[in-house]
Formats: sequence, C-alpha cells, structure tokens
Amino acid sequence: MLLMWLIQLRTKNAAIVDIAWTFLVGAGGLAACYFASGDIARRQLTAVLIALWALRLDAHLIARFWGEPEEGRYQAMRKAWGPATNLRMLAFYQYQALSVPLFVWSVALAAANPAPLFQVTDGLALVIWLVGVSGVSLADWQLTRFKATAAQRGLKGTTCRDGLWRYSRHPNYFFEWVHWWTFLLLAWGGPWFWLAAGTPLVLLYFLLFVTGIPPTEAQGIVSRGDDYRDYQRTTSPFVPWFPRSSA
Repeated sequence: MLLMWLIQLRTKNAAIVDIAWTFLVGAGGLAACYFASGDIARRQLTAVLIALWALRLDAHLIARFWGEPEEGRYQAMRKAWGPATNLRMLAFYQYQALSVPLFVWSVALAAANPAPLFQVTDGLALVIWLVGVSGVSLADWQLTRFKATAAQRGLKGTTCRDGLWRYSRHPNYFFEWVHWWTFLLLAWGGPWFWLAAGTPLVLLYFLLFVTGIPPTEAQGIVSRGDDYRDYQRTTSPFVPWFPRSSA
C-alpha cells in the first residue's frame, strides 16, 4: 500500500487504494481456496465467487478512477484532515492493508469446510451472493448513468434518485454488505465457521460510522447543499425502504 500512497500523492486521487484493496482480497481469497483442505467442490465454488466479485468491482473502480474526479468521501477526508492529509492518508492506506486478512479470513473459512457441497445453506449462500453482487452492480450502473445524463436532464448539481437510489442513500454499500454474508453460509458447520460473521459485522460498523457513510454524506452536503439535506430527510440511509415525504 506504500506504493499506492505514493501514486496518489501524484494523482491526487485516493481511490486507487480501493483498486489495490479489492485485488488483494481477491488474490488472497483465491490463495486461501487453493491451500484449504475443505471439500474440493466447495473450494472451487468459493474461488469462483470471490474471483467474480473482485473482477467486477475492480473493473468498475478502474473505470471510475480514470474517468471521474476523486470520490466524494475522499474529498471530504482531505478537507477534514487539512495540512495533515498526506500523513493521515498514509495511515489510512496501511489500515486498508491490515483489513485485507479480515475479508480473506471469511473466504478461507468457507474453503476449509469439509461438508460436501449442495447443502441447504449453500443454496442460500448462492442466493445471497446473486442478490448482493447484482444489487451493487445495478446501483453502480444507475449512479454512473445519472452522472453521465444529469446535465441534459436538467439535473446537474442534484442528487441521484434513480432506481435503487430512490430507496436508499447508499444502496451500493448495502448490497456490498449483503454479499459478505455469502461466506458465512458456505462455511456453515465447518471449523470455526461462526467467525466468518465477523467480516460483515465489522464492515457494517465501518460503513455506518467510519469510512463509508459519514464522509460520503459530508461531501454530499458540501457539493449539493439543500438538495442533499432533503434527500437525507426522505430516504433511508442504508437499508432500502420506501421514501418519506419531504414536508
């Protein structure tokens, strides 16, 4: 991550850490599946799921890194940190590196499960994976389309309320969180399987209170003002739900 930090010093785009983090989690997950001693079919399925997740997310992140300004939450972090930005960004990058084993751990527990594949919990795991990855993919696509068409629709400077964004202020975060329950179910019944719940639980804490929603919403208020405040009043912050009246 030190190299990624040096690159962002030049590009002034801290989002490169997300690209590196996703790659490391995907590569670590594949390595865990290769070296695990669980059921071979389970290891293969787990490897396919983590690889597809990493490939989709990194493709999206790379396209956004090259095609758009720095993500709003990183802009908010820079403003909050002021003159200490470079040093604190270095610490943040190292924290990201240290978080990789937490996510790889849940994949490793799934791959270590000796139970033959096609238990009921495996079917549930596939459903959750499909819901999570499809949901975050749709949310990302809807936001990208909104940004590309906002000006011609007379919506420049306003908040995306298209599709899933009408029901949650952060549907991408929500469905990413849903996805990580997949590996608890794939690990179910195996050695120490319950520890796989730690990944989505810790992720939920950081999304709600640390590096996810707080800086993203702080930047939303700065860039979109009253429109974003109205969005906060009417729209669920995380779990998709029907919008409230702004009155």
